[in-house]
Amino acid sequence: MALLTPQLQKFLLTKLTHCSSSLKPPKKYTSSSTTTKARTPCCSAIAIDAPSSLTGGVAGVRWGSTALQGLREEMEDDILVRSDGFDGFYFAAVFDGHGGLSSVKFLRDVLYKECVEALQGGLLLSGKDLKTIREALQEAFAKADAKLEMAGEEDESGSTATVMFLGNDTLFISHVEVLTNPHRPYGSNKASLQEIKRVRDAGGWIGNGRICGDIAVSRAFGDMRFKTKKNEMLKKGVVEGRWSEKFASRVQFNADLVSACPDIFQVTLGSDVEFVLLASDGLWDYMNSSEAISFVRNQLRQHGDVQLACEALAQAVLDRRSEDNVSIIIADLGQTDWQSLPLQQQNFAFELGQAFATIGIVSLGIWMSSQLSL
Repeated sequence: MALLTPQLQKFLLTKLTHCSSSLKPPKKYTSSSTTTKARTPCCSAIAIDAPSSLTGGVAGVRWGSTALQGLREEMEDDILVRSDGFDGFYFAAVFDGHGGLSSVKFLRDVLYKECVEALQGGLLLSGKDLKTIREALQEAFAKADAKLEMAGEEDESGSTATVMFLGNDTLFISHVEVLTNPHRPYGSNKASLQEIKRVRDAGGWIGNGRICGDIAVSRAFGDMRFKTKKNEMLKKGVVEGRWSEKFASRVQFNADLVSACPDIFQVTLGSDVEFVLLASDGLWDYMNSSEAISFVRNQLRQHGDVQLACEALAQAVLDRRSEDNVSIIIADLGQTDWQSLPLQQQNFAFELGQAFATIGIVSLGIWMSSQLSL
């Protein structure tokens, strides 16, 4: 996990629909409702119990999120933000699907329910025992993946998912990848090299940066042809002429090639933490973290509206010709009186010295951490 400075942690999440709200303390929070905006045909919205993102002054978490289809032929993402189910903690998750939307649709409710059960309604989160929380979330994700397999035996879709539990002074993240090093089966960074080794140790191979020459992600829900149906996938490859029967006869699988086990981190939120910025690779492939932080901070200085800042950031990425779905979630922690701050020039040193933003990159089909790969 990379740091902007020793105090500035970079964090997580993924892509999805569109959310606008000012949230009061979680215990009294109401469920969300969904509306569709006519502003653009590829953008939907989730409004969460708030007439204005400025409601309630500085106190309280204010949420904004947006998801744009961009130049992709279809939208395969979804998002979920809730305050019920986890006593004193907000729940936020971003799903990035591939090969269809069925896995995302299934996981949206199932993963939430599995987390509620595994974490005992937030009781384990309040205890802040990271080892216990990690084991509970790993169990929740494994159960969700197993249920997904049973629900869609013939389906070949998959999805990443990143989950955030936000409390008053603590943040737990169960996410798809090391935040600055996506878990992809190619590249020379530490996470990628560990993924390549894990796949090969499981009996698989990497061709053109893809597992078995097929999928470019190594951590995801679903994708059962790389889990319980590996041998069927191998035989199908022979029939399709992707590899020879002689080659297939030498392959011996001994573990899943794609994993749905998450990496979990705990972060103490001090009084200097301003906002959490979670985004998909549709953002990070076209804008680096320091640019995104500066952009959001100056937006909030101008008007203090976290939803407008979120939408403006997404539009800025589309203006750079992003070719992917662009999904962003921002949680303004309500600890900064933005309107009292003067606009600043985008000085890199100043921004890093003043801002704390949690940033995560959610790429198609990644799940788990390099630490769990060892």
